[in-house]
Amino acid sequence: VERDCKIININYLKDMDIKVLCPVSDIMLADSEDTRLGTYNLLDDLIQENKTTLVFTNTRSGTERFVYNLKKMFPKNYNDENIMAHHSSLSKEVRLATENKLKEGKLKVVVSSTSLELGIDIGYIDLVVLINSPKSVSRALQRIGRSGHKLNEKSTGRIIVTNRDDLVECSVLLKDAKEGKIDKINIPQNCLDVLAQHIYGMSIENPWDIDYAYDVIRKSYCYKNLTRDDYEDVLSYMAGEYEELEERYVYAKIWIDYKENTFGKRGKLARMLYSTNIGTIPDSSGVLVKCDGETVGKIEEDFMERLKKGDTFVLGGQTYRFNYGKGMTINVSPANGPPTIPSWFSQQLPLSFDLAMDIQRFRAHMDAKFRYNKSKQEIMEFIYDYLYVDDFAANSIYEYFVEQYTYAKIPSNQRLLIEYYKGFGDRRFVIFHSLFGRKVNDALSRAVAYIVARQYNTNVTISISDNGFYLSAEGTLGGLEAFKQLTPENFKNILTQSLNKTETLASRFRHCAGRSLMTLRHYKGEAKSVGRQQVRGKILLKFVQEMDNDFSILKEARREALEDYMDVNNALKVIELIANGQMEIKTINTVIPTPFAFNLVSQGYLDVLNQNDKAEFTKRMHKAVLEQIKEKLKESDL
Repeated sequence: VERDCKIININYLKDMDIKVLCPVSDIMLADSEDTRLGTYNLLDDLIQENKTTLVFTNTRSGTERFVYNLKKMFPKNYNDENIMAHHSSLSKEVRLATENKLKEGKLKVVVSSTSLELGIDIGYIDLVVLINSPKSVSRALQRIGRSGHKLNEKSTGRIIVTNRDDLVECSVLLKDAKEGKIDKINIPQNCLDVLAQHIYGMSIENPWDIDYAYDVIRKSYCYKNLTRDDYEDVLSYMAGEYEELEERYVYAKIWIDYKENTFGKRGKLARMLYSTNIGTIPDSSGVLVKCDGETVGKIEEDFMERLKKGDTFVLGGQTYRFNYGKGMTINVSPANGPPTIPSWFSQQLPLSFDLAMDIQRFRAHMDAKFRYNKSKQEIMEFIYDYLYVDDFAANSIYEYFVEQYTYAKIPSNQRLLIEYYKGFGDRRFVIFHSLFGRKVNDALSRAVAYIVARQYNTNVTISISDNGFYLSAEGTLGGLEAFKQLTPENFKNILTQSLNKTETLASRFRHCAGRSLMTLRHYKGEAKSVGRQQVRGKILLKFVQEMDNDFSILKEARREALEDYMDVNNALKVIELIANGQMEIKTINTVIPTPFAFNLVSQGYLDVLNQNDKAEFTKRMHKAVLEQIKEKLKESDL
């Protein structure tokens, strides 16, 4: 801006009471039913101790499950009048009714996915309960801040964890929250589809000088680094200078007078087209799943975006292999083995990179304690002081780390551990212990898998989580060799190549085409279905790739996939840490996965194993690891 600004910093910290709770005394050895019952009993106790409680579950399915089970298990405490669900799949009328009852104090508890985080006045809340990790410090504070929602009142929150990874994650999150360390905000920069929409709106008001409009646009923080080339490319597209697009019914929206250096709106319907098609939230719909011509069910569009040819997933208790997508329909065939993408994957919140790095730093501290032969008592005292946790939590964290350290090595912000593990049959796994958050791991895994598939001509499956990712194949897997080929100079280019012909790029291009008015969602009062938009988007994508691979809207679709859907910038930081020697790479061969890999390896089996079987699967691996390291533990002071 062309005026002086002053930031006023009011150094006021709101009083907060936050604790991490575990529903069982031994988080590793308790079976799934004990953990489930313990979670509901603990939750019921917390709700009954307060007048009004807000519970966050992270997913819509989790919200429905908790409401149903609380009413079923505690019929005297909960009924249709005092407990309600709130999530985005419910109708507007149902959500408003829930919010009004909450304001009027008629509800004992509301269970929400993420929809009550912000933007709604929901009245007075005594307690906020988070089921499992909220995945970022800012999100935790935002949710817990819903309680005691007055300046001089205390905000009270409880985080319930049910596995060791969540225990460590939420304990570090608690430390960051208490110490005021909030995740960095990521604001998308230079979004060319939104720019096209905005230029159209400017032209409708009056003609603009091209240079002056550029200066005005760059005064927005989001466009302060907008290049002249990108600006002119968008103007050229909007002015219809890509004549080939007219063959695909994409017409000019503005005129440009280069002699006078001005642009303005074109056509009498400009205001109507603009008013009925603006906005940044894309239309979405369920995607039909067909097998041998028969419809077997529906999946979410977000879930379809993650599928690539050969991926397997579970629907209706059956495992299917993805073949191809056409519009809002995908073709699948029956498959065996564990799914590479769990059916709940699209609903998961990603771990923030800043919180992930703080967890990595805690891992490095723990690794140093073990390497310098500190006693159990000394390490336990460190955990107490560092993490603000109770005896049970500190002991669980200690045992988790001592098992990993004794059996293998502890990965951290100073060490990337690559684990070679042979699974059932001839299936081979390369496990990357890359605790950088799911969005970073999505980028890293795609780039590595692209190199492996190209060099070894093999079909590679990928499974990712916040704590790492694995590649799996029936033949040779050169995971380390492939990873070492990634450099700060080639990483983004390799990742961009891996996106071609994926549903991720196709779906993102459809969204960008809608925002930039390449495809109109409404025309002369007629709304176009999501299916028609998707089909038209794929046709346009193929055409644009052949016409100009640097076309502005295609460029934006790639940016959105790389920077918003994935996290290419922080993934690049990881590559740079390795390239400059700040992070070493270590490899290990295992016959049983390391403790830090338990959840990642078993993740693929979540849809084909019930919770009891999954818990038994994890406990068997845990018992086998303890058997392997028992002699080492006897010899040490750990």
